[in-house]
Amino acid sequence: MRDLERRYRQLLRAYPAGYRQARGGEIVGTYLDLADSDRHWPSIFDVVDVLAGGVRERLRAAGAADLIPGIRLAAVLSLITATALAGFWGTAEVVTTSASWGAPAFGSFATTGVVVWGCWLLAAVVHVIAPARWARVAIGLALFLTAAVVPIAALFELPRPYLFVLVPQVTLGLLALAIPSHTARRHRLTPIAVASAAALIAAGVLSGKSSWFYRFNYGGAFLPEVGAVLLLTAMLAAIVLSRRGDARGLWALLVLLTPIGLLGLYPLTENIVGAGQADFRVITGTTAAIFLLGGTTLAAALAIRARSGATANTLAVRLHERCPNCGK
Repeated sequence: MRDLERRYRQLLRAYPAGYRQARGGEIVGTYLDLADSDRHWPSIFDVVDVLAGGVRERLRAAGAADLIPGIRLAAVLSLITATALAGFWGTAEVVTTSASWGAPAFGSFATTGVVVWGCWLLAAVVHVIAPARWARVAIGLALFLTAAVVPIAALFELPRPYLFVLVPQVTLGLLALAIPSHTARRHRLTPIAVASAAALIAAGVLSGKSSWFYRFNYGGAFLPEVGAVLLLTAMLAAIVLSRRGDARGLWALLVLLTPIGLLGLYPLTENIVGAGQADFRVITGTTAAIFLLGGTTLAAALAIRARSGATANTLAVRLHERCPNCGK
């Protein structure tokens, strides 16, 4: 057996055993036909494709096939939310002058966050004019800058947005990477439209009121409200889709519980950390607890769905068994 074939067969362990036995040879043969003759290792795209296919089949076997479409719906809502926040805070960076900011500034802007928010708005534009793979690249770049601004600002002693602003933005961005590959252009315009509305709100609320803006710690006054809006939107989508027999909305709601919780990171930590402080231990611990709670909730829902699916399959088999007496 060639090394490449053996490695593809090792990747097939991502699929359920029954599916591997039925179609494993066909899948490996297809990848081998498409691979170069001198290749010894699967390409990174093939690895991602095989693992994604394995996850889909395992979810389908567990009766949770709607989870992947639910994640895509959650990705769309996450991108809209992340872009809206970028529009709001990007405008806040511009209308807030260094004199009224009352703290060290980044040139004529309040903090280095202006670069981060600009990159998120650029990702929304790329999402409209380019294929989804390029939009994912732009979102990945925005994610990288959002995370990198913390060590860079510390290294060069520059002001940056607070952690309870950056952490939910990163989480929303990670979910946004799962945006659907094919979306109507009018739907792809939604993040930009929402970001424009958020920018107008920021200009109206914060212009000339920068001391008020700073007193609320760059996000503490608005992020919980944004989380509440996202929660209500996800609940409404779940109700509407459930009435049509579509479970996507319910899975999207479960997936979004983690970023919704992180949008409330400031009120959850302000009594411990204190206004304007960045206690990494407390914020990291609270973030980990929110991730653990959200992940546990999603895992419990998957387990319940798998158990109910197994029960339904057993009942279906019994309903099709023949009566030993009459043969019906």
